[in-house]
Amino acid sequence: MRKMIPIFLALTATLAFSVAAQSQTLKTVQDRGSLVCGVNPGLEGFASKDANGQWSGFDVDFCRALAAAIFNDPSKVQYVPLSASDRFDALKNKQIDVLSRNSTWAMGREGDYGVVFPGVTYYDGQAFLVPKGRNLQSALELDGSKVCVQPGTTTEPNFIDFFETNHMKYETVHAASADDMIKAYDAGQCNVLTTDESGLFAMRLRLAQPNDSMILPDVISKEPLGPVVRQDDMQWFNIVKWVNFAMIDAEELGVNSKTIDEALKSEKTAVKRLVGTDGDFGKPLGLSSDWAARVIRTVGNYGEVFDRNVGAHSKLGVPRGLNELWNNGGIQYAPPIR
Repeated sequence: MRKMIPIFLALTATLAFSVAAQSQTLKTVQDRGSLVCGVNPGLEGFASKDANGQWSGFDVDFCRALAAAIFNDPSKVQYVPLSASDRFDALKNKQIDVLSRNSTWAMGREGDYGVVFPGVTYYDGQAFLVPKGRNLQSALELDGSKVCVQPGTTTEPNFIDFFETNHMKYETVHAASADDMIKAYDAGQCNVLTTDESGLFAMRLRLAQPNDSMILPDVISKEPLGPVVRQDDMQWFNIVKWVNFAMIDAEELGVNSKTIDEALKSEKTAVKRLVGTDGDFGKPLGLSSDWAARVIRTVGNYGEVFDRNVGAHSKLGVPRGLNELWNNGGIQYAPPIR
């Protein structure tokens, strides 16, 4: 029995060290005093920087929500613009704390890069943008097209599979960034742009003649987009996951940035748990009990973030579609806080 005690203590110490080693991201962020968030270098509605150096967009607001949950200050974010080919390496090499860059959740990415997707913030699908002058009604009429696409994304193998499955000829025109895709399309180097449908809404705004192009109705893939973290820190994974879920739950419960003060006085149990007046669901995450209330007050619920960046109150005007709540015709659904 005496021989077993040192072994037990050694195992306990090893386990404690392992847990501590896997809970370092939050402490690193807190000690630094800011969150380092990887974003798209420039995609209207999702991540873009204005003339004053201020970032805005759907993915940017998720970074701000994380900062609000941690610091009660959504401005405590350092934004790192990353190309499609650099984004996962930057996360893996700890140049950023979280990636919030219209990235598709796919099994291969989690296996190849040692990363994990905590959830889906935007349900998307790949589509095609073409000149209206081609008089096309369907993507099945794209035979012989020159297709502009970014390498290092899921869009290239997706469109190749689609064309080859449907026995259509194509020419691939590689473009390193969204800017390069737009330039190539405007210059006539390609007559098709393909990426996530949300990205095409954004890119069309930047064409020389936006009204001369259209997005075909066909959606050829599932592109669940969401934030990404490393696989080595379960606490951080849970923080990112539940910030996303809290914003979705808030919309479902009717709690937004304008009604948060009323919500703090609510007697509804689900609302009380959300805003932190009942229970302490922040403690396991290493956050304050009012972490979700901080997010809702300073950034808003899911619907507010969607509408102002990409939806009804934005230049893009993208319909909610699949991103409507599950009880309103969509598939956005978050586990309850309880």
